Amino acid sequence: MGRANGNGNGVAEMTGTGKATNGSRRNGASIPVAWERLARATAHPLRVSILEILGIDGGRVLSPSDLSRELQIPLSNTNYHVTELAKAGLIVLVRQRAVRGATEHFYTLPEALPKVEAEGAVVPEPAHV
Repeated sequence: MGRANGNGNGVAEMTGTGKATNGSRRNGASIPVAWERLARATAHPLRVSILEILGIDGGRVLSPSDLSRELQIPLSNTNYHVTELAKAGLIVLVRQRAVRGATEHFYTLPEALPKVEAEGAVVPEPAHV
């Protein structure tokens, strides 16, 4: 595999593991990026829409039910795509609540966790769905 220059100009550096590292970190440390995993997780336009909605106003906490209402799509479709985004680590489970004999899950973007915690939401350890 080739190597791109890691001079901080936003060009990713390929490593021998097939992963890339982003050379534009402030402290000089690289962030490993699993490009294939990221591409698969965001390949569907609905997943991109879910990520966009969760990112509004610096990060929101929503359930698949909330997302299905906003996107005006069936809950089963929303549940499937939310589960795939959570498996890829692109969204995180922040809380759960019992609703009519079922459990409703609430998700946010990982970048929004500090804001969510500051607003008083109970944030458990990241769950692997």
